[in-house]
Amino acid sequence: MNEEESIQAILLDIEGTTSSISFVYDEMFPFVRRELNGFLDQFFNEESTREACLKIAEEAQSDHGNQKKWVAQEVLRLMDSDSKTTGLKMLQGLIWKSGFESGELRAHVYPDFPEALKRWNEQGYRVEIYSSGSVKAQKLFFKHTECGDLLPHLKGHYDTQIGAKQDSSSYQKIAQSMNLEPHEVHFFSDVPEELEAAQTAGMKATLVVRPGNKPVDQVDRFDVISSFESSYEACDK
Repeated sequence: MNEEESIQAILLDIEGTTSSISFVYDEMFPFVRRELNGFLDQFFNEESTREACLKIAEEAQSDHGNQKKWVAQEVLRLMDSDSKTTGLKMLQGLIWKSGFESGELRAHVYPDFPEALKRWNEQGYRVEIYSSGSVKAQKLFFKHTECGDLLPHLKGHYDTQIGAKQDSSSYQKIAQSMNLEPHEVHFFSDVPEELEAAQTAGMKATLVVRPGNKPVDQVDRFDVISSFESSYEACDK
C-alpha cells in the first residue's frame, strides 16, 4: 500500500486554503469591530457570552471578565495584534452568528472547493476542518457560503481548544479523535509552520498557494497545489 492508498481523512485549514484571507480581514473582522459594543450591550449576561468573556480574561491573566468596557477594549487590542486566542475566537463567533443568519455575511469559498468537497465525499474520505476560529464560527461559515450550505459535507471540526496549530501534539490529538493513525490523515494549509507540525505528528501535509496569500520560501519542503483540482490525483485511493 502506497502513501496515497493509506489516506482516510482530509483535514483542512480555512483562511488561505478553502477561502480567501481577504474575506476574513476585509469583511468578517470589520463586522466584529462594528458590532462589538452593541452585541455586548445586548448579550453580555447570556451564558455563551459570559463564557467567552471569562475565557478572554483568563488568557489575559485578568480578573476583569465581568467588566464590559474592559472586555471591549481587550477584544480590540487582541484583534489589532491579530491574536488567535481561544476566548477571542469564541466571542467573534458569537458576533458573526448574527451576521451570517441575517444574510449580511456570506462566506467566501474558492470555486474549486465545493467540487473537491463533493468528490472527496464520493471517494469515501472524511473531510474535517482545523482552524483557529471557533468550532461554532466554522459551522456558521460553511453553512452560509456563497455556494450554499456546505456543512453537511464536513464530518468534524477542531479549533485551538484541542491545541495550537503549530504544535505537533494537536495533530496527534486530532488523528486520535478520528480513530485514525496520523499517517492516514492528509492536511492542507497555507502556513508552513502548521504543515511542519502536522508532518512531525506523522500526517501527510500539502501547502496551498492562493492569490493574496503570504509568499512562502522553501516551498520544496512540501507538496504544493494552487487549486484543489490539482489535489485530486494526489488524494485518489
